Amino acid sequence: MIRIYNGKVLTLENGMKFLDGEVWVEDSRIAYAGEKVSGQYLSGLQWERSIDARGGLIMPGFKNAHTHSAMTFLRSHADDLPLLQWLNKQVFPWEAKLTPEDIYHLSKLAVMEYLTSGITANFDMYLTPDTIAQASRDCGFRTVLCGAMNDFSQSVEQMEEWYQRYNQPGSLISFQLGFHAEYTTSRENLRCVAALSSKYKAPVYTHSSEGQPEVLSCRERTGMTPTAYLDSLDLFQHGGGCFHCVHMETEDLEILKKRGVFVITNPASNLKLASGIAPVRQMMDMGIPLAIGTDGPASNNCLDMFREMFLVTGLSKYRENDASVTDADEVLKMATLGGAAAMGLADCDTLSEGKQADLILIDVNQPNMRPFHNLTKNLVYSGSKQNVRLAMVAGNILYEDGEFFIGEEPERIYTKAEEITERIFGS
Repeated sequence: MIRIYNGKVLTLENGMKFLDGEVWVEDSRIAYAGEKVSGQYLSGLQWERSIDARGGLIMPGFKNAHTHSAMTFLRSHADDLPLLQWLNKQVFPWEAKLTPEDIYHLSKLAVMEYLTSGITANFDMYLTPDTIAQASRDCGFRTVLCGAMNDFSQSVEQMEEWYQRYNQPGSLISFQLGFHAEYTTSRENLRCVAALSSKYKAPVYTHSSEGQPEVLSCRERTGMTPTAYLDSLDLFQHGGGCFHCVHMETEDLEILKKRGVFVITNPASNLKLASGIAPVRQMMDMGIPLAIGTDGPASNNCLDMFREMFLVTGLSKYRENDASVTDADEVLKMATLGGAAAMGLADCDTLSEGKQADLILIDVNQPNMRPFHNLTKNLVYSGSKQNVRLAMVAGNILYEDGEFFIGEEPERIYTKAEEITERIFGS
């Protein structure tokens, strides 16, 4: 067993209750998480390793509920364009040059960045799920694959195969049905996705209402908003999730609430692409479940959950002209519990006995985390990647004190990423 002791523990089982305590990990699961244990009881236990938290915070890892990991090759290359121009001129043409092996190596680079941000699971929508899955497995990282079907890549038949193959008990990899967006997917293909969802009683995920032009175009073609159009095709009969949801009407939000559809908000990407600010407070007031995603490193460009959390609350306050809305506690829940629920990771949400040991250790002995007026607010308003001391997935430490333990040396991953980008942009 591994013991992490002398820390503050946030299990998230009962709200934002911080304990002076410790966490024990046996194999891939939590054996104990709670108040510190007396020396007499500890004397009979054998430890593979004991880690002194030095007063740091032990908590569930963040869940990145929307991303495109392998777009690391476009970081700081596809910038400063409106959304649709960005997609059509700087994303789709270059993505066409990627090989499955490229996506494998580029995904590993993203995994490294996730770990430095305290992210222990991601919801990855991209072109070649098999090589993404292999990259995550090789790193020991937890990934939920999301179908990215559209009229140009992937198919309903492939999605069904992936759904059956990857949803196996005890695996680091799982799969959810999904398609890119209504504007890249024909009505016929959308009906096929709905039929697959009905067959497996499975949720469906997609980009939706990210930019105003997208919404206007959908109205011109269908007479409906993207949300209403997708609902009319029975795509949300078993729930699911919509990424972005910036330009939403009240009727759209009522549909999402009725269907139990998650909204995964992506504030940094929406800001950078000038897409707008999602009505997060209205969604919360209506009881719509929320999670947070970074989106991909081409549109963000940083895979940093701390920055996303700050922007969720900061932009919501600005949008509503009310500094009291969207409290830090609510945002921290979105980044952890909300993400786990949206991704179907019920076994990885809290630090509870028997659940998966997906956790992080936050170093609070740094200037940006003092004093301790309110630890939750410190995390959301002033926390940063520099505070992540350790990240563990399924009981394995993958990142600790600046070092990675993912089966490959960082310099090799960096080198491969540079070779890929030189080949693609040099051709």
